[in-house]
Amino acid sequence: MSEENVVYIGNKPVMNYVLAVVTQMNGGADEVILKARGRAISRAVDVAEIVKNRFIPDIDVANIDISTEEIIGNEGTATNVSAIEIQLRK
Repeated sequence: MSEENVVYIGNKPVMNYVLAVVTQMNGGADEVILKARGRAISRAVDVAEIVKNRFIPDIDVANIDISTEEIIGNEGTATNVSAIEIQLRK
């Protein structure tokens, strides 16, 4: 799994990420991983569902990993943040 098949989900509109996934799939990638943390997790789920239902019907959600990541803030305080990885495969 190469790093170029990973789409990091942030605060952009959902369709930006959908376009990134569809572009990679049409470019020959047989799997793409969506990664998101915190409040972007729901956006990652939306991206996976929109790609699956509207654009590439033969795509499957191969795997979903959830975890907790520790982020060190600028005052040196540690904050736990939820993370998700959604693996989409043709």
